[in-house]
Amino acid sequence: MKTKLLSTVVATTLLGLSGTASAYMAFFGEDLNNSATVPLSSTPNSSAKEANFKAQLTGVSTETFESQTTGASEPLALNFSGSLTATLTGGGTVAAVTPGTTNGYGRYSIPSASSSKYWEVNAGSFEIKFSQAIAAFGFYGVDVGDFGGQVSIDFYNGSNLISRIAVPHTVVTTTSIDGSVLFFGAIASNAAEEFTSVKFSTTYGAGDTFAFDNFTIGARGQVIPPTNPTPIPGTLLLASLGLAGLGAMRRRAR
Repeated sequence: MKTKLLSTVVATTLLGLSGTASAYMAFFGEDLNNSATVPLSSTPNSSAKEANFKAQLTGVSTETFESQTTGASEPLALNFSGSLTATLTGGGTVAAVTPGTTNGYGRYSIPSASSSKYWEVNAGSFEIKFSQAIAAFGFYGVDVGDFGGQVSIDFYNGSNLISRIAVPHTVVTTTSIDGSVLFFGAIASNAAEEFTSVKFSTTYGAGDTFAFDNFTIGARGQVIPPTNPTPIPGTLLLASLGLAGLGAMRRRAR
C-alpha cells in the first residue's frame, strides 16, 4: 500500500493544571500515515516539536529502548543517565522490528530508518515512577488513535494527582491513520508542578495496541530559564491598549 502522508501540527501552548491557575508548557506535533506496513520515512511535525521541547532543556536523558532486551516485560528498569532511576509498570513488552519496517500492524521504532525497539502495550494503562521529582517529560507515540482511543497522561507527585492532560492527537474509528506518529512533551513552570510519576491511559479499553518510544526526562535544574521579558497579563494589556486608544482619539480631536 502506498503511504499517504498527512501532516498536522499544533503550536506550543500552555495546558492548565487540575484545580490550579498554573500551566505546563506543552509541545505537540503529529504526522499522519495511512499504512500498517510502511512506516513514515520522516516525521517533520513531531520531530520539530521534539526539538522545541529539548531546546528548553539542557543535558536531558532519553530511554530509546535500543539497549533493552526484546520481549522484556514490566516491571522494567528504564535507562536514564545520572543517579535518577525509573521503573515502568502496568503492562507491555519491549518489541522490535527491522529498521525501516513495521510489525505489520502499524507499529515501529522512532526514527524508523535507524532504530528497531519500542515499548508496545495494549489499550489500558501503564506507569513510570521516578526516584526523584522531575520537571520535564516527553515521548513519541506510534499508531495511536486509529481505533477511537484517546491517550491521556496523568502527572503525580507521590499519590497526589497534579494534572491530567489529554494528548490532542487525531482520533478515528477506522484504520485510516495506521502508522501515524506523534510527539508530546510537557515542562513544569514551577516547583509545585514537578512530578514523581506519569501514568498513560486510554479511553478505549480493549482491542487496540500502541507503541511508545524515546522517553525524555529533565529535572528542574535542566530547564533553561526563559530569556524573554515577563508578558503583561491580559487584563493589564487590554487596559493599556484602551488608554493608548483614548490618547490617540484626544490627539486627533485637537
